[in-house]
Amino acid sequence: MAPFEKRIYLLSGLALAGAIIAVAVVFRSGDSAVATTSAAPVEQVPFADYVVGTGITETGLGNVSVGTAVPGVVSAIAVRPGEEVEAGAPLFRIDDRDLQARLGVAKADVRLARAALAKPVHRLDYLTHLQRLDKAALSVEALTNAKDDMEAAASAVETAAATEQQIEVDIARAEVHAPIAGRILQVNVRVGEFAPAGEVAKPLVLIGDDQRMYLRVDIDENDAWRVRPHTQARAFVRGNPRLSIPLRFEYIEPYVTPKTSLTGLSTERTDVRVLQVIYSFERGTLPVYLGQQMDAFIEVPAAPGKPAGGKR
Repeated sequence: MAPFEKRIYLLSGLALAGAIIAVAVVFRSGDSAVATTSAAPVEQVPFADYVVGTGITETGLGNVSVGTAVPGVVSAIAVRPGEEVEAGAPLFRIDDRDLQARLGVAKADVRLARAALAKPVHRLDYLTHLQRLDKAALSVEALTNAKDDMEAAASAVETAAATEQQIEVDIARAEVHAPIAGRILQVNVRVGEFAPAGEVAKPLVLIGDDQRMYLRVDIDENDAWRVRPHTQARAFVRGNPRLSIPLRFEYIEPYVTPKTSLTGLSTERTDVRVLQVIYSFERGTLPVYLGQQMDAFIEVPAAPGKPAGGKR
């Protein structure tokens, strides 16, 4: 066979092999496309006529951001996120060694002031007794000066005792306690970190009650007129529409506000104003957490002049 003919046969074989590989790739990609484009589950709307709103879960009384009135370095933390605590339970403690040292000095000042009070008290008692025996033996000015000295010494004792009491209060406040019963939602401080007093960007400890959760639902102002109190409503967990929860109506906030809860969709308008309707539900063992978005379907009367059967 001539070299030229061998080259033709070789090129033909390579072309055939390439065509076979291309066909195989096409079939495989087609199978992959079919496998990865399955339709996501969709909520089964439970009402004939309804409006839809996006809700954010929250606590009924609001979360409590716990801070400290005594700034200092955290020496101990008694709780972890997810734990339930009773009102008054210890949360964390500020290093109080400097306060303890100041308390020792304050106690010594109290003892010193009481000792200093003894002398003017004894002098006043002596002069008072002497005046009773002989009124002419003692001037009114001397007795008045003795009373003033005694009152000044007594005031010094009261001041020292008040300072001691204030330091004891600060020592007690160095251990921060839960103001309400609830669940620890966040712990944003660590042992060895400095905890500032007053308002902070993140709460040192966040407490809330998530046994009965509340859902703040944003209803577009165009649908607000259709919403009625105490009608049926149901929420669906995002990512798993099979998890739905019946809602109990709580109240409607009678003020339409700019929408702040965004879903992230490119078609979403940010200039929409919404009516906020608050519902509640028992969390139980449902995998629902505070701050989570849910889709809420609210039963409404049929729009005038339109047949029943869906959102209008």
